[in-house]
Amino acid sequence: MKNLEFVDGARALGATQGRVFLRHVLPNSIGSLVIVASLDIGTVVLTAATLSFLGLGAEIGFADWGQMVSFARGFLQGAPGQPFAYWFISFWPGLAIALFALGWNLLGDAYRDVFDPRG
Repeated sequence: MKNLEFVDGARALGATQGRVFLRHVLPNSIGSLVIVASLDIGTVVLTAATLSFLGLGAEIGFADWGQMVSFARGFLQGAPGQPFAYWFISFWPGLAIALFALGWNLLGDAYRDVFDPRG
């Protein structure tokens, strides 16, 4: 953004670096920053849940979707003669992770459509 012509024009007119940043660069790049941030939130949550599932995340005792899925692994086989009787114990935290990430990605896509109508 700082190498575009309107920024060079502002510099040529004698604007300071702070003024160029606040008046030209920041307003034109804030939309892209919001879009990238909203799209990355889903990735951050998936990474945190994966680390917690592997035992590398939050300590045991904190509410974490990755830990919930990890603790529910033992219930997947169910009682003898009743395989998958307790499937829902790991299904709901996994669904919550998927819907949370999907929701943020859809929100980021909607922001992209609003801020960049050409794309």
